[in-house]
Amino acid sequence: MNNRLKVLRAERDWSQAELAVRLDVSRQAVNAIETGKHDPSLPLAFRLARLFDMQIEEIFDDGQ
Repeated sequence: MNNRLKVLRAERDWSQAELAVRLDVSRQAVNAIETGKHDPSLPLAFRLARLFDMQIEEIFDDGQ
């Protein structure tokens, strides 16, 4: 699944560690999502959407 997470994080000048703290996940989890190695759970996707004040679909693209 493609995502804009790295771009959104960079726009706010947050490190992966800072984003991880805001989401209550590990930095490794943030990295895995950003690189497409792992898709977030639905609750985590909702937390990301709320944090960035966006719809889930604006952050993640399933390619369809």
